[in-house]
Amino acid sequence: MSVHAPTAEAAEDAADERRAQSPAAQRILDTASELFYEHGIGATGVDTVIARSGVAKMTLYKHYGSKDELVAAYLRRRDRRWRERLTAAVEDRTGPNERIAAVLDTLDAWLEGEVEAYRGCAFVNAAAELPDPGHPGRAVIADHKRWMRSYLGDLSADLGVSDAGALAEQLFTVFEGATVAAVVDGRARAMGAARGAAEALIAAHRPADG
Repeated sequence: MSVHAPTAEAAEDAADERRAQSPAAQRILDTASELFYEHGIGATGVDTVIARSGVAKMTLYKHYGSKDELVAAYLRRRDRRWRERLTAAVEDRTGPNERIAAVLDTLDAWLEGEVEAYRGCAFVNAAAELPDPGHPGRAVIADHKRWMRSYLGDLSADLGVSDAGALAEQLFTVFEGATVAAVVDGRARAMGAARGAAEALIAAHRPADG
């Protein structure tokens, strides 16, 4: 009988579950998450995380092994929270058009700072700070964006449009653009443009007799 080794994703999930049982590990992650997002990954040293979280250096390395893994854990938790928030909002709607609207409504609330003061997409920010493709955080970033594309693909297919794949890619670009524009131009302007663009794209992809 062959025994399959756990996938990297399964191993990461198991490690995150173990850390969730440790108050010290969660305190480290909470502190690091706040600092990484507010001040940047590169500008936040391990010593700062240790001092702010009130744990020993040995405790941090016991639970996370390295700063790189702590960064990856920060991104994984943020990814899970976004997915849970988005899917709950979408599943609460009926009809394909309303579900697409739920995606933008959820993003709008996120940008507005309902969750925290918005400082740009954490994954885009992290990608700019982590140029090494071998950094464990890069895999989390890629998976997050890949999932978002796939999710928009499923929602686009439900619309009955002529090319759901193309529409999903365009909606993804609109979505990503709004997260950047909101930092520069403000949430209201960015989301107004995003909603208008999404409506125009969906209309353009509908069959002529639809």
